[in-house]
Amino acid sequence: MITHSLSPERFEAERPHLRAVAYRVLGSLSEADDAVQETWLRAAGADLGAVENLGGWLTTVVGRVCLNMLRSRRTRPEVPLDAQVTEPAVGPWEGGDPEEEALLADSVGVALLVVLDTLAPAERLAFVLHDLFAVPFDDIAPLIERTPATTRQLASRARRRVKGGSPAPGGSSSGAPASGVDRARQREVVDAFLAATRGGDFEALLALLHPDVVLSADRFVVPTPQPVTVDGARPVAQGAMAAAGRARFTGLALLDGRVGLVMASQGRLRLALVFTIAEGGITGIDLVADRERLAGIEVAVLDA
Repeated sequence: MITHSLSPERFEAERPHLRAVAYRVLGSLSEADDAVQETWLRAAGADLGAVENLGGWLTTVVGRVCLNMLRSRRTRPEVPLDAQVTEPAVGPWEGGDPEEEALLADSVGVALLVVLDTLAPAERLAFVLHDLFAVPFDDIAPLIERTPATTRQLASRARRRVKGGSPAPGGSSSGAPASGVDRARQREVVDAFLAATRGGDFEALLALLHPDVVLSADRFVVPTPQPVTVDGARPVAQGAMAAAGRARFTGLALLDGRVGLVMASQGRLRLALVFTIAEGGITGIDLVADRERLAGIEVAVLDA
């Protein structure tokens, strides 16, 4: 009997695509690489004689591997909230190449990865495969053991969440007043703030801040025994420069309907920056790392 096996060269040609799928499903570069390797092990031992679309078949295999990994995450015991007392918002890197992960997260969209991390495994897989990679619902349904119609509903629900169409549990807990400027201006200011922080441009950052700006950070940001408050444009700008290394894992997002920043490593939300913006510039920045407060902020993806 003749078997049709997959050559290493043919698989390598598909690796970039499979890695892209796995990264968006898992949000972690190291886990995505593990998923692609597991896909190779499964595909190398399969008879592909009846496979007409190898790329599509491999996509479904990596999707199944990723789904199992997501479900495995859900079965791990949760870390108690009290453990935050000794954990900074962003701790030591947990494996992989942080520079590559930062670049990849930036290209995919940090906010998208953060929102995807809030979805149930089946929702996440259905949305990523269909909306981001155009896999038909008929092909996704067997992976998540649903009908095509139900799979369509899961993707639709995920799509609404990505765009901010469903309220976050508990409502807003950012504690900041509503912004005094429209969303376009909010985006312009916050985008400039991020660019200045990443670029180490102190003067540009200073120009964005109101002279009497107040920065508030909860006790889990550093961490510190008590929340921290910093007053004045120059001290706030100096603090932002000191934390510039975090900016590479940071991206724009909608936070309870207004433009802010989210910082995530390996696809998991670590810190939110909630801005209050007036005509005179940024008047307030609220740094939120407390998990309970983060869970109360609805994060959504900004339209392009």
